[in-house]
Amino acid sequence: MKDIMLKIIGKQITSEQEENVLEFITEGKFYEKGDSIYLVYKESEVSGMEGCTTSLKIKGDTVKMRRYGDSIPLDTVIKFEKGKRFEGYYDTPFGAVEMEVLTNDVENQLQGDIGKGTLKIDYHISLRGLTEGRSKLDIEII
Repeated sequence: MKDIMLKIIGKQITSEQEENVLEFITEGKFYEKGDSIYLVYKESEVSGMEGCTTSLKIKGDTVKMRRYGDSIPLDTVIKFEKGKRFEGYYDTPFGAVEMEVLTNDVENQLQGDIGKGTLKIDYHISLRGLTEGRSKLDIEII
C-alpha cells in the first residue's frame, strides 16, 4: 500500500449548461490486488461528506465506488461502466434515495506500476424525486 496525494475535481452540469465545480486535494492510499487498482481516501468538509471514506476499485474501464463511514447510515455503492446503467441507493441526510446512474465514459490512465495517472468518469445520475443531471469526476494522483 502506497501513500498518495489525490486531486479530485467534481463537476455537476445543470440543464442550463452551468457547471458547479468542487475541487480539493487529499491524502489517500493506492494499492493493487489481482488485476485491480484501489484508491482509498477520506472525504472532507469541502466535499460535504466529512467522516466518510471513499474506495474506488478500478479494473480496466470499470469502476466500483463505495462510500462508507459513521457519518452515513447506509453504505453507497455505484458501478461505472461505459454505456451501462446501474441502479442502487444513495444515502442523504434525509435517508436513502433510489438512484440510477448511466455512465457516458470512463477514461482510465492510471499506471499501477508507478502509482500515478488520472481517472475520469462522465455520467448521468438520477435521484428519484430529488435531482437529475450530468456529472464528471476527475481524479489525479499527484
